[in-house]
Amino acid sequence: MELRVLIHAPRGRDAAVVSSVLGGHGIEALVCASHEELMAALEEGAASVILTEEALPELFSNGRLVHWLRDQPPWSDFPFVVLARKRDSQRPEKEFASLHGLGNLVLLERPLNAETLVSAAESAVRARRRQYAAREHLDELKRTRGELERLNGELENRILTRTKELASANDRLMKEINERERAQAALTQVQKMEAIGRLTGGIAHDFNNLLHVVNMNLELVSLYAKEEKVKPVVDRAKSAARRGARLTNQLLSFARSQSLVARLTRVNQLILGMKDLLEISVGSGIEVEFDLCEEDATVVLDPSQLEMAILNLAVNSKDAMPQGGKLKISTGTRFLDGDRDLPEGDYVLLTVSDTGDGIPPAVLPKVFDPFFTTKPVGSGTGLGLSQVYGFTRQSGGIARIRSAEGQGTTVEMVFPQADEEADEAVPVRQQPAVPALAGACHILVVEDDPDVRRVIVECLSLIGYKVTEAANGSEALASLAAAKPDLLVVDYAMPDMTGAEVISEARKMVGDMPVILATGYADMAAVERLAGKPRILRKPFDIAQLGDAVSTVLDGAREKVAEAGSV
Repeated sequence: MELRVLIHAPRGRDAAVVSSVLGGHGIEALVCASHEELMAALEEGAASVILTEEALPELFSNGRLVHWLRDQPPWSDFPFVVLARKRDSQRPEKEFASLHGLGNLVLLERPLNAETLVSAAESAVRARRRQYAAREHLDELKRTRGELERLNGELENRILTRTKELASANDRLMKEINERERAQAALTQVQKMEAIGRLTGGIAHDFNNLLHVVNMNLELVSLYAKEEKVKPVVDRAKSAARRGARLTNQLLSFARSQSLVARLTRVNQLILGMKDLLEISVGSGIEVEFDLCEEDATVVLDPSQLEMAILNLAVNSKDAMPQGGKLKISTGTRFLDGDRDLPEGDYVLLTVSDTGDGIPPAVLPKVFDPFFTTKPVGSGTGLGLSQVYGFTRQSGGIARIRSAEGQGTTVEMVFPQADEEADEAVPVRQQPAVPALAGACHILVVEDDPDVRRVIVECLSLIGYKVTEAANGSEALASLAAAKPDLLVVDYAMPDMTGAEVISEARKMVGDMPVILATGYADMAAVERLAGKPRILRKPFDIAQLGDAVSTVLDGAREKVAEAGSV
């Protein structure tokens, strides 16, 4: 239909002749008798229109053809072949087209031969074919553009989706990197504290032995010296030794190397028992507030070390509030199930907070380090917070600190909560330093430090006991094979065997026997695993403490034998 030629010649036989000529040359033609038929056929589709000049006025009279021509798509320039009357003067096709409002026009004057008509018609059809090809090309471009736009849209959506996925993955990666950095920082801090602890513990252990020798030799000097003026000199030296012993205790506590005498402790009762001491220690310019929980906050730890930790924190708070302020001590219980530093379970929280100057952020990570202090020279040892840290870690808990400049400081100690129905330790009863049956008792002293061993042996001999000494675990077991002593006094940290191992092997050789573990350092878990719960005598101790411990343990052994005999 789009390749047919429309013929509109309303007068005479022109339409029939033109149709016959075109049909004879294989060109499809359609004769339109009226302009309405012509316009309907144009709207349906055609390749060209052949008109006679006489049909033009009527065709353009109503403007329908003009509108149709004006509304052609961009690719269309519809061809017209007009059969005009012969004129005396030649008028150009452009002038004729302009006159009648036609754009693409071929003007043929009548009469004309058939070849000219066919040639014009074929030329018009070929021109229309090229327009159709342009239309298809434009349609293809439009489809391609639409497909390209669709693909671009999909690509943009994929890029947006992928960008979101990459952003999400990047966020997860950055979060993991931050978590790893925090974990690495925490691990580095733990490793640093462990390394410092091992170094500190070793130094403190050796220094503790030296203080022990000094302290007990001062005791012997006070016993041997007859002049009264020697006594105050000895007392001053012993006072200095006791201060040194307190420092070594703090060092050993930080290193988690101190021999703790753990027992069931009710934290609230302990704090109330310290109330007067705390108020005196911080002075009248500081208000002390106690916020204790209603339930019994029970823990298993060394109460004397807990008292020291609370007192250290209170003194630190006092120094941070030179103009006065408020010190608050609070307790509570809590179930922890998401703490990275503590296993899941019930815990007791003891918090000491103040309204002091606070700690700068750059200083805060260092406050638990031993000997680190912000106080002026001579105003502090830098061991208070390190003692708190070591004591809480050795007791199965953790110490944490929060502070901001100008907003005060809060130290939180967290301990595993104990069973409230557990049996509390019975206080050790005091016995005379020199028992009546001392001469009948044989004691084996095992100590690797010769000075410490010598002074213990001399003090026990002075009391009246028969004493045998051994420098290490092997010598002690050899002595046991020769004769069974009534009591074994043994150090823990020795080069060949620990004190716990010596006790374990000794009981395998001679059966159950009374034991005193005289040490400033002991791995209590290893001791209990190998040797049960022997009596612990902390170094440095004096002659009276040594005598009381020996007498108590021997009397307990005799009572056990007597009870077994009566049964």
